[in-house]
Amino acid sequence: MLAWPLQTGGYDLNLFTSPPDCNFLCSVCHGVLKRPVRLPCSHIFCKKCILRWLARQKTCPCCRVEVRRRKMVHVNKLQRTIGRLEVKCKNAEAGCLVTCPLAHRKGHQDSCPFELMACPNEGCTARVLRGTLAEHQRQCQQGAQQRCPLGCGATLGPVERVQHNCYRELRDAWSERQQRSRPLLLCVLRHVRQVHRATNLIRGQLAQLGNFLEEDDALLLGAPQEEAEATPEGNIGAEESGAQGHSAL
Repeated sequence: MLAWPLQTGGYDLNLFTSPPDCNFLCSVCHGVLKRPVRLPCSHIFCKKCILRWLARQKTCPCCRVEVRRRKMVHVNKLQRTIGRLEVKCKNAEAGCLVTCPLAHRKGHQDSCPFELMACPNEGCTARVLRGTLAEHQRQCQQGAQQRCPLGCGATLGPVERVQHNCYRELRDAWSERQQRSRPLLLCVLRHVRQVHRATNLIRGQLAQLGNFLEEDDALLLGAPQEEAEATPEGNIGAEESGAQGHSAL
């Protein structure tokens, strides 16, 4: 059996209610096998232990036969057998007397009244037993004022937290604001309609003014042309009259 630093990959022997069979022990960490794997040479180790070993040496810790990692096999049947071994609660020293199969230990731990829990009150750093947590919360000084857990930002006392419903309050506040803003909205709409009518009136007047200016421009441009056409005819008449006068003489 090889000695190995205390960085064990297996289960602590003190965890079990009775000493485990020696066949369930890892030759590297000397703890009870956790996730056991078997090498081609048939020796069995904790998966974590043998991987750490093979990272430094490529041989079996027991027989020194060369080992390839892809040749390792998980021993699921052995793992299930170890999972049925009776163990103590990890809080046994705190007073928990419960024992259960190793495979069910995690489930018990999640409900064990002797498990240390952090106080959920903001600003409180106390850690108390799960069984006394409710009483601690009632007496906790930090529990007097807490922020709303729903995120609205309100600071609430114990009584206020029971009655507080920021979703309902925000909805009521929104409805009240809508009722207050409705007259203002109607007034704005009325002014918009008035502006729209005034704009249409101005647009029509501008169109009429444009038509008038076009007609006036046409008259102004036509008058010089008529005068220019009239002047040559007058000159021709005068010349003819003068010619006849000279002939008579």
